[in-house]
Amino acid sequence: MDVAENLNTIQASIEQACRIAKRNPEEITIIGVTKYVSLERTEEAINAGVVNLGENRQEGFMEKYNHIGDRAVWHFIGSLQTRKVKDIIDKVDYLHSLDRLSLAKEIEKRSSSTINCFIQVNVSGEESKHGMQPDEIVPFLEEISTFTKVRVVGLMTMAPHTDDRAVLHKVFRELRELRDVIKNKGYSSCEYLSMGMSNDYEIAIEEGATHIRIGSKLVGSNK
Repeated sequence: MDVAENLNTIQASIEQACRIAKRNPEEITIIGVTKYVSLERTEEAINAGVVNLGENRQEGFMEKYNHIGDRAVWHFIGSLQTRKVKDIIDKVDYLHSLDRLSLAKEIEKRSSSTINCFIQVNVSGEESKHGMQPDEIVPFLEEISTFTKVRVVGLMTMAPHTDDRAVLHKVFRELRELRDVIKNKGYSSCEYLSMGMSNDYEIAIEEGATHIRIGSKLVGSNK
């Protein structure tokens, strides 16, 4: 199927999930994860109306950025090495993987403008997952409260690879509850929830996701 057809199918699923959760579908931002596909397939996504694109490696990001530029809203969704911050930070619109103080300091040092950041949280506690522990988030926000280039706009998490819907609901719900605690402490800019991928985005939406990261079901892979 082409990207436009895939997008229509995903949008219908989003509308259904929003009906269940009594939410407005316009609250949901679809990020097309193009890390496994060609420039041509990425162009197809843009032409279909997918303007938010997600990459997770510096090399892939730079290749597509140099070709597409400001025709897309760029989301860097992978783990970012501190030494590579200087190469990409002024080109991304959103960073979904802020997960340590050293990275925040490097962004503060290298960026020429304020960067919208999601703090990556390891809600599931899996050792294979990147991200801060939930109880580290408020102290971290206090540490970076004087930074002028790092603007925390939300939280991000990756759920376990499982078909157990109860487990997925629990992980996504816990991220939403953590976001609510943070907002109640006065961090009003921490509004968004980046959670949910091709296999679980409907559940994430039911639990409050605002940004979903869709790769295989939208653009496929190796195309």
